[in-house]
Amino acid sequence: LRIAIQPPDEKHPYGHGKAEPIAAGLVSIALLIASVFIFSEAVYNLFNEKSAPEVYTLYVLVIVVITKIILFKYVIKVGDEIQSIVVKSDAKHHLADMMTSGAAFIGISIALIGGKGYENADDWAAMFAGLVIFYNSINLLKPALSELMDSAPEGELENHVKSTALAVEGVVGLDKCKIRKMGFDYFVDLDIIVDGNISVRKGHVIAHKVKSKLMTEISGIANALIHVEPNDERIDGRLPLDVTEE
Repeated sequence: LRIAIQPPDEKHPYGHGKAEPIAAGLVSIALLIASVFIFSEAVYNLFNEKSAPEVYTLYVLVIVVITKIILFKYVIKVGDEIQSIVVKSDAKHHLADMMTSGAAFIGISIALIGGKGYENADDWAAMFAGLVIFYNSINLLKPALSELMDSAPEGELENHVKSTALAVEGVVGLDKCKIRKMGFDYFVDLDIIVDGNISVRKGHVIAHKVKSKLMTEISGIANALIHVEPNDERIDGRLPLDVTEE
């Protein structure tokens, strides 16, 4: 996050926002490795004799579950507010910890109450925990990879961009609209259609008004590239090129 919030520089004209999904991806991969380790360790323990778990571990797990619930609620709220994929990943990590600690509590309780012959109940719980962590890590990895691949953002952002642009005087229509997320910011590429009889200067002014309106009225848009097209030269949705190809 420290890297992601750094401003653009000569080598990174779009900023350093990609550091955020990279971090989220690394967290997800670490969880994947942890889930495999937990599951394999639990399977190993099933086939080897072990003593019953200690009673004090239940008190520890109760504290862990309560703490993780509080952390999850706080961190997911922050992640939603700042639209940070890595913060949301951390929140889901807390949720996974809460679920696995709860499973461990049930498994250890069964082992302690059941007595001899039930010593491996916590290992079955650990296997369940490993599967839960594996599932969550996959769900955390998907949005990180999606952002790294410049996938279009989900939700109503595109419709909001289009309706805002159409509200600008002089815009008679829209063509292509592309949006990509870079860390905490969004970058918009938008084609607006204007009256083909107006001057270049007036078309330029309209484009600047659209850009200004998008950046001031829609939170998170760091920049907007506006391309102007005339409405009187369009044939089947395309503009004819008055260029001789060699």
